[in-house]
Amino acid sequence: MTGAGTGSIVRVPVPPAMLVWARERSRQTSENLSRRFPDLRQWEQGTKQPTLKQLEKFAVATHTPIGYLFLPDPPEEPLPIPDFRTVGNAEIGQASPDLLDTVYQCRQRQEWYRDYARLHRESPVTFVGTFTVGSDVEEAAAQMRDVLKFAPDERGNSWSEALRRLVDEAERNGVLVMVSGIVASNTHRKLDPDEFRGFALADDLAPLIFINGADTKAAQIFTVAHELVHIWIGESAVSDADMRSTPGNVIERWCNRVAAEFLVPESALREYRLNRDDLTDELETLARRFKVSTLVVLRRLFDTDYFTATQYREEYSTELHRIRALMEERGTGSGGNFYNTQPVRVGKRFARALIESTLEGQTLHRDAFRMLGFKKVSTFNELAARLGVL
Repeated sequence: MTGAGTGSIVRVPVPPAMLVWARERSRQTSENLSRRFPDLRQWEQGTKQPTLKQLEKFAVATHTPIGYLFLPDPPEEPLPIPDFRTVGNAEIGQASPDLLDTVYQCRQRQEWYRDYARLHRESPVTFVGTFTVGSDVEEAAAQMRDVLKFAPDERGNSWSEALRRLVDEAERNGVLVMVSGIVASNTHRKLDPDEFRGFALADDLAPLIFINGADTKAAQIFTVAHELVHIWIGESAVSDADMRSTPGNVIERWCNRVAAEFLVPESALREYRLNRDDLTDELETLARRFKVSTLVVLRRLFDTDYFTATQYREEYSTELHRIRALMEERGTGSGGNFYNTQPVRVGKRFARALIESTLEGQTLHRDAFRMLGFKKVSTFNELAARLGVL
């Protein structure tokens, strides 16, 4: 450390390149961070050094372990599961701290539940690993619909109801389902649907899927279906974030096809006659019928040769722009009631098991609070009561 001026201010010699790396890794702009750290440009240029307190705050702001900032070169931070994310057939690259932290947190929850399942002698989930990539798509989708009770006429009257039914059925059949738009319980760390929509952690005792809750309800339904296909084939992965193109990875391509057929059966779609003069209205009609997004409907129409590849890309871009404009117009809304949202974020199946284990004295309250995302005993008791554990 070096003194500055009279020596009353102690500054920390941090490699400027590491500060640049931390900023880029956090996916924040220089302008945004400079509002909190006015000397950031000088730090990154090496003409000025931060104080220890400034560096600590910078590490927190960029979600970077402070020790990393003293390394000579950026560390490798690969995702611990296969990464199939692409945008337009190009790999996305480095995962953000938000995605990394979410994957690791879900793996911790999965490890806990696996031990819980072994202790309580729960049976393995029978369908994990029973599909083979490349097998008949329609047959695979039909098997999933039978297990999950999710035929087109079993989805309720809204996308929210359809999503809730699909999640509930997946959990009833042994899959841990976690849906959240933020990292842990930090409302200041919002997940980006353009980075990832979901991931699957395959396991015969504790299969887990995570869905990015910052996406639309209609889009989440497709993500749930896609991640469940990953569970059925027994393959963990962070999934493709873009439907406008055909994934280059054979596993991802097959999972997309099965998920699409599961939600919008080709036989039902071919019975429908579209009016090309008002495609937007037709897309919304089909989306309401199958409780999926209009982008999924577009993809299914392309799969059934309704569009050429060029037409599909053009229509997809137009529809994506329209959806994003509607989302901006409607806003994100409030976070909702904590006791309604938190069980969804951590998964009701997981939450019930963890609360029961804690009440039985098998898990420390401290560990339960950490995995559930709060610190108060009163919150724990209220959540337990609402989930019917108390």
